Amino acid sequence: MHDTQLPENAGPDSRTLKKVGIAAAVLAIAVVATGLVTRSMATQELDAVASAAALPKVSVVTPALATGGDGLVLPGTVQAYNSAAIYARTNGYVRSWQADIGDRVGAGQTLATLDAPDLDQQLAQAKADYQTALANQKLAVSTSKRWQDMLAKDAVSQQEADEKAGDLAAKTALANAALANLRQIQAQHGFTRLSAPFAGIVTSRSAQIGALVVAGNAAAQPLFTVSDVHRMRIYVRVPQVYSSQIHPGLAATLTLPEFAGRTFQAETVRSANAVDPQSGAVLVELQAANPDGALKAGAYAHVSFAVADGTGNALRLPGSAIHFGSEGPTVAVVDTAGRVTMKGVTIARDEGKTVLVSSGVGKADRIIDSPPDSIATGDKVSVVPAKKPAGKGAKPDA
Repeated sequence: MHDTQLPENAGPDSRTLKKVGIAAAVLAIAVVATGLVTRSMATQELDAVASAAALPKVSVVTPALATGGDGLVLPGTVQAYNSAAIYARTNGYVRSWQADIGDRVGAGQTLATLDAPDLDQQLAQAKADYQTALANQKLAVSTSKRWQDMLAKDAVSQQEADEKAGDLAAKTALANAALANLRQIQAQHGFTRLSAPFAGIVTSRSAQIGALVVAGNAAAQPLFTVSDVHRMRIYVRVPQVYSSQIHPGLAATLTLPEFAGRTFQAETVRSANAVDPQSGAVLVELQAANPDGALKAGAYAHVSFAVADGTGNALRLPGSAIHFGSEGPTVAVVDTAGRVTMKGVTIARDEGKTVLVSSGVGKADRIIDSPPDSIATGDKVSVVPAKKPAGKGAKPDA
């Protein structure tokens, strides 16, 4: 028999197996590394998404240059030239009233009358006391004169004559006191008739027939209010920056919402010449003629002064962008990295929905609209596009 010999290349040698093992190990390492990198990237992306979701989302606006203007326009309150609340000066019951709201009354015209039966009795007693005092005084006069005549004839002593003269002085004083008391009660009784202090219009009436009225009640409602509206007073608070241009004699124009297209002429008559520390404004009074009664007491009006508006290079921002804190008005400015910086601003004019800012911001600043109360310098925010323009002249930004 012959032995069978296998060829040398019939199976993989050790070097081939080693290469395959190394390749498999490298492939495994590559797969693991790829998995780790992918997982790390996914984790980082998830962290980034979570961080972005945690940032407050805000919309921003950019200031617009304030152009044009019709002078200084401010809100004003219209008041009657004179107004008086009529209260009762004596206790009683309303017997009748002769004037109602909207009625024109003259000075001294009766508005209502009161019944005061207890005061009537006090008046009758005061008259009787005065008559008694007069009778005693008259008797004392005749007695003193008689004693003086007898003293001249040495029929009585000086002491007795002096006593009668002293009695006359005392009775005279009692008569004067009784007269003063009578006049006081008469004056008090006169308050049972309520009258208009000046010519005007009755603007309120609470008097009701039979109702009890009590004098001196601070919480009581006035029985009538009479307003003199032939001429009206208009009160306006002028910002300090414009106060130097407002002076007595300066003309102004009034417009009221119920009279579209109609204007009323007014004139500045006086100024408080003091800045209110809370509002930063000066109280100014104007007056306007009111021949047809179109101006009503308590009405709201727009007052236009023909002065320079003083805006200069002021920028217009929506009022909602102003943050009012302990340090005054500020705005929250966002940089390109989403970092917030709080900047103080100076408000030149408050127009309601928008404000004019004279300093503190630039035209290129991105300002947060409606910033949170807790926002502070250094905070990170996420800027989102504004859904609509935030205010007149202010441009929404993304």
